[in-house]
Amino acid sequence: MLVSLIIGLVLLLIIILVFIGMSLRQVKEWERAVVLRLGRVLGIKGPGIIFLIPFVDRPVIVDLRIRTVDIPPQTIITRDNVTVSIDAVVYYKVVDAIKAVSMVYNYNQAVINIAQTSLRDIVGQMELDEVLTKRDEINKKLQEILDSYTEGWGVKVTSVTVRDIKISPDLLSAMAKQAEAERQRRARVIVSEGERQASSILAEASKQYKDNPQALQLRFLETLTDISQKGGLIIVVPAGQELYPTISLATSAGEYLRQRINPQS
Repeated sequence: MLVSLIIGLVLLLIIILVFIGMSLRQVKEWERAVVLRLGRVLGIKGPGIIFLIPFVDRPVIVDLRIRTVDIPPQTIITRDNVTVSIDAVVYYKVVDAIKAVSMVYNYNQAVINIAQTSLRDIVGQMELDEVLTKRDEINKKLQEILDSYTEGWGVKVTSVTVRDIKISPDLLSAMAKQAEAERQRRARVIVSEGERQASSILAEASKQYKDNPQALQLRFLETLTDISQKGGLIIVVPAGQELYPTISLATSAGEYLRQRINPQS
C-alpha cells in the first residue's frame, strides 16, 4: 500500500513537472508571442518567461527586428522600349504583431511579391535615362506603394534601395559612344567660345593700339624680349621709320656710333 502511494506521488510529480514545462515558454527581447486560445487571439505576451495553458494556448512568435528582403532581378521594358534588369533591397519591421499574424498569411512573402510587381510598374512608366539617373525617386515611390499595402498588415517599410541596374552590352557601347560624342561637342563649343572671346579682346586692343602707337611699340618690344629668352634663334626685325620710329631711331644712333668708333669698317 505504501509503495503504491509512493509510486502515485512520483507519477503525479512527474505529471506536474511536465505540465509546468509545457506551460512555461521563453520569449526573447526582440520577440513577441501572439497567444491564440482555442483559435482566438488572446493577446501579446513577452519578452521573458510567459505562462501558457497546455493544449489550449498556442503561441505564434513574431520577430520585431528590422528584416531584409532581397528582390530578385526583374527584367523590365521601359517606356522607350529598352530592356533592363533591376534588383533591389527592402527593409521592414513588424510594428503590430497581432495584425501581422491575423491579417496576412506570410507577411515576408507578401512583401516580396508586392515589391516585385510595384517595381515593374514604376520602371515600366519611366524612360531609360530616368531609370539610370533617378534612383532616389524610384526608391521613394516604391516605399510609398509598399507602405500603402503593408500598413494594414502591421508592417512598416523603413527603406527601399535599388541595388543594381543592368542593361545589354550593345546598349552600353552605344551609350559610351553617345557620351564621348557629347564630350567632344562640349569641347568644341568651349574652344569656339574661347576664340570668340579672344577675337573680341584683340579687336578692342587693336583699336587702342591704333589710337596709341607708343603702346604698340612697347608691346612689340615685350614680344621681342619673350622671344629672345629662347636661345639659338636669329631674329630679323623690320625697323623702318614708318613702322617703328623708336626702334629705327635707336638703330640709326647705334650705326652712327659704330662708324665714329671704327670708321674703316
